[in-house]
Amino acid sequence: MGPMGSGRPKREDYEYERTGTCNVFIFFEPHTGWCRVIVRATRKRLDFVACIKMLVDEWFPQAKQIRVVMDQLNTHTPGSFYEAFEPSEAKRLTEKLKFHYTPVHGSWLNMAEIELSILSRHHLRQRIPTMELLKEISSSWAFKRTEHKAMVDWRFSTKDAREKFRKFYHNP
Repeated sequence: MGPMGSGRPKREDYEYERTGTCNVFIFFEPHTGWCRVIVRATRKRLDFVACIKMLVDEWFPQAKQIRVVMDQLNTHTPGSFYEAFEPSEAKRLTEKLKFHYTPVHGSWLNMAEIELSILSRHHLRQRIPTMELLKEISSSWAFKRTEHKAMVDWRFSTKDAREKFRKFYHNP
């Protein structure tokens, strides 16, 4: 900021004070509109596997296999389960899961990312002062989405995918 001078308006700069961060894990079942949001203080391996354990044991205990689409974050691996749990528990959990990873820079292919974008645009445009309030806002939003069976209007066809990603495939 330059010095104030005669005939010049006073200038003020806004100083942003960061009071903390947290991580939002979102789970979305595209065929039913089922949605859950978990807010954690961090996004470490233990946070990831604790959320996935909820998916397996609390939300879909009857499922034989759960397909999980996610980005390629270094914590999103079966090895994370073996760091967090005894081998038998890690094996039990990972055998129920089928991981599908979005391409690097391809998170837009993940419907949960689309849901997270909707949550952000509707409720997270301003700073949320506490993690508890964020949990309340996001959980309420997720339950309403589930109640209304809100689904992603997915318009990306197999043909579109083949054209978009043809450089990743070769023709024999």
